[in-house]
Amino acid sequence: MTDVVLDGVDKVYPGGVVAVRNVRLKINDGELFVLLGPSGCGKSTILRMIAGLEDITSGDLWLNGVVANDLQPRERNVAMVFQEGALYPHRTVKGNMLFPLEVSGDDRAEAHAKVHELARALGINTMIDRLPRTLSGGQRQRAAIGRALIREPSLFLMDEPLSSLDAGLRTELRVEIAALVRSTGTTTVYVTHDQVEAMTMADRMAVLRDGVLEDVGTPEQIYEDPATVFVAAFLSSPPINLLQATLWAVEGEGLLLDFGAQRLLVPWNDPRASSLISHHGQTVTVGVRPDTLMPIAPGSPAPPGTVLSGQIRALEFHGHEWLAYAETGILTVDATEVGRPAAPASYEPERPGLLDRVRALIGRPAPAEEPVEEHAGHHRRRADLVFRIGAGERPNRGDHIALTVDFERVLFFGADGKRVNPVHRAPAIPKPKPREIHSHEGPRRT
Repeated sequence: MTDVVLDGVDKVYPGGVVAVRNVRLKINDGELFVLLGPSGCGKSTILRMIAGLEDITSGDLWLNGVVANDLQPRERNVAMVFQEGALYPHRTVKGNMLFPLEVSGDDRAEAHAKVHELARALGINTMIDRLPRTLSGGQRQRAAIGRALIREPSLFLMDEPLSSLDAGLRTELRVEIAALVRSTGTTTVYVTHDQVEAMTMADRMAVLRDGVLEDVGTPEQIYEDPATVFVAAFLSSPPINLLQATLWAVEGEGLLLDFGAQRLLVPWNDPRASSLISHHGQTVTVGVRPDTLMPIAPGSPAPPGTVLSGQIRALEFHGHEWLAYAETGILTVDATEVGRPAAPASYEPERPGLLDRVRALIGRPAPAEEPVEEHAGHHRRRADLVFRIGAGERPNRGDHIALTVDFERVLFFGADGKRVNPVHRAPAIPKPKPREIHSHEGPRRT
């Protein structure tokens, strides 16, 4: 077993393309840790650096208290499962699972017994004599996981192993994978872009964007107490409402959130008021999840300053509930742009594409671009305030509706996209103490 520490790790590719920027992270011994983020955010690059398949540009990688930057992949005792399984096509399932044990010179009888035992645990014991091409996608992935686990590695790395499978099979396998790796106690780093996989499988998780670590914590911490606008939006289904407001401190009343068309009031006794008051006169982003909005029956009283209203524009039936979309006239915020890291100076300017170069050679100008809707900074107008409605409480399209806001669960973010009030996380983990390092160049110390 092992723990993993990335201490200020950067990865820069030739041409100045920065894939990972100053990542500081500890993955604990025996933990199922998920790296989550959109495509191109650097999560697979981090996994490959841990495996030794990518060189680290700067910073240190520690494996179980040992600096591993110079260790060859075979010296790290890691096993990796890729998106497509990558089984040997000429070997049966049994042959694929036996291969690591044959290479390491294990006793043949014991190796065969281990294969049959693990195949039963993975539910593929009836197909161990079949070739990969005769298996379904889920069966191939189980075989690939079995081949990785049978080595009893210190570290198990999984790079989006379920992304090519259908939804039903993904649900089944993510439960089995999580249970299996926890039963072995093997430290596991799991990469995915699927928030459901991350939330349901992880002991802890990290959210990345553009190679930068945005947040780290348990799924509950990151969902309920996200550090940035991007994290709040990425871990939200249905999507969180991100509303643009100007904050005003009003003596004797509280903190007024001015949305232009509507207003809310944060009372002075709210525990976040002391953090919010420093943003007096500034623009803030107010995050309101759909389940924090509750329709008010006509004529029912509601505390002043806690109500938003609008007109029902669209309804979606989801079986156990309805999702409603209401026109409110409030400016909304684009979470993909707020707080985005600036491109470093090493970035090269974008070169003209092939079509642009051909047009230049023949003297034909590029077609005029379509007019683009102007935005206010990173904000855009969208006529949708999303909220949930119980299956038996459906309003009609065109109805006017009033919604009370559960202020305890409302999130506040500054212009930089970061939370206005502090987030609550476990204390920082100290840097590991230097220990003897074994590499292909012989032992040394740091």
